[in-house]
Amino acid sequence: MFKKILIANRGEIAVRVIRACHEMGIAAVAVYSEVDRASLHVRKADEAYPIGAAPAAESYLKISKILDVAKRSGADAIHPGYGFLSENSGFAQACADAGVKFIGPTASAMQAMGSKTRARQAMEKAGVPFVPGTSHGLESYEEASAAAAKIGYPIMLKAAAGGGGKGMRLVSGLADLKSALDAARSEAERSFGDREVYIEKAIVNPRHIEMQILADEHGRTVYLGERECSLQRRHQKVMEEAPSPIVDPGMRRRMGEVAVRVAQAAGYTNAGTVEFLVDQQKHFYFLEMNTRLQVEHPITEIVTGLDLVHLQIRIAMGEKLPFKQDDVTIRGHAIECRIYAEDPDNNYFPSPGKITLLLAPSGPGIRRDSGMYEGWTVPIDYDPLLAKLIGYGTDRDQAIACLIRALNEYFVGGIKTNISLFRRILRDSEYRAARLDTGFLDRLLERTKIKAPDSDAADVAAIAAGIFASLGVASGPARTGAGKPSGGQDSSKWKATSRREALY
Repeated sequence: MFKKILIANRGEIAVRVIRACHEMGIAAVAVYSEVDRASLHVRKADEAYPIGAAPAAESYLKISKILDVAKRSGADAIHPGYGFLSENSGFAQACADAGVKFIGPTASAMQAMGSKTRARQAMEKAGVPFVPGTSHGLESYEEASAAAAKIGYPIMLKAAAGGGGKGMRLVSGLADLKSALDAARSEAERSFGDREVYIEKAIVNPRHIEMQILADEHGRTVYLGERECSLQRRHQKVMEEAPSPIVDPGMRRRMGEVAVRVAQAAGYTNAGTVEFLVDQQKHFYFLEMNTRLQVEHPITEIVTGLDLVHLQIRIAMGEKLPFKQDDVTIRGHAIECRIYAEDPDNNYFPSPGKITLLLAPSGPGIRRDSGMYEGWTVPIDYDPLLAKLIGYGTDRDQAIACLIRALNEYFVGGIKTNISLFRRILRDSEYRAARLDTGFLDRLLERTKIKAPDSDAADVAAIAAGIFASLGVASGPARTGAGKPSGGQDSSKWKATSRREALY
């Protein structure tokens, strides 16, 4: 049994893991950079330690500093969250060498799946269907052009160590290949310190569907259903739902069995996600495996009734999974919106600054995983994800209705957010009909370039009206005297008195 867990992360995911620790009676240790001293995860933790300056390379990516805190605090284990060091096999191995349990897969399993090219090689041996392409890094432009000609355009260049859309380029023809290859390599090196790039056949209008798996350290691996992740902007997920609107029980079983085969081929343990591309004929192809907890894990928790972070910790403690595959059931529908500090009217540019007002939604069917609070200053130094808003219903239509209501209640003052974008998505007829693919959001944004009427300006007006209403201030015609409308009609004296008193 772990007595103390260090969370090597920040923001909403650190808060999420801290809460799980407290529910299990485990003390939680936070680490923070200079700009995160007042962050919510620091306030929620039992202990908190500074680890350096704002740049991640000097703090959250500094393995030696994190392990030093683990030693000083007496932590039994480290949970990496997602991002930062969560998929760094060197960090997983350093934890093992230091005698601290890494809550995630082993370093060897991470190495097997961390490189997209090595993963493709392993999946080829395991007989897993994957997108046609090269299973090794491209050595030269000549090799790239020969491979592209064999596969057929359009093709996708991808960073072998990549993720989050970094080091990716869509190439429609030979004329664009050289510049795209140079750009992909350069971005891959900047983002991951590895310039290896490979080629995949670009599937036209695919859906991006992923399968959650759990594997204990005793040989049992199960799948927990799929998530639809096709709503993306610049290859980064924006909104997810579970289950996928196009996946029936038979397809779910086939995808799940492949996902389990992928995990077992890699000797994988703990929580992971196997990602697939699905074409218009519902053929699915292995894309990659994410060797960590996903941002969108809450929607799987909601429709299965399972707590993935609790299970991650229990697996790391050596416990067996307490259920079998046949025990996993999917109930209802859940949709997640990623709330970012970014300006929709300025090409979604990051919007750091102080949160001057926060009105958070609640009520039936709503879950909110958040790392922000009123008065907190959002730093510019990290990913702009502030919170995740999840709506749940007995079916997809009810989940959409619940989420629209919650988004109308949500207001973050002092900075810009993308809340208005989700209102536009959820009201769109194509989205409601579940006609989705990875190009959906780009098409929606092109169709709706004009500022939507439910933008932040309208939100401010609605909130102001609500505040005035709560104070008893009339929003109608101007008054010429105490309690008397300009039209001359008398108003009751007690109303006039109460309104005056409410203002002072």
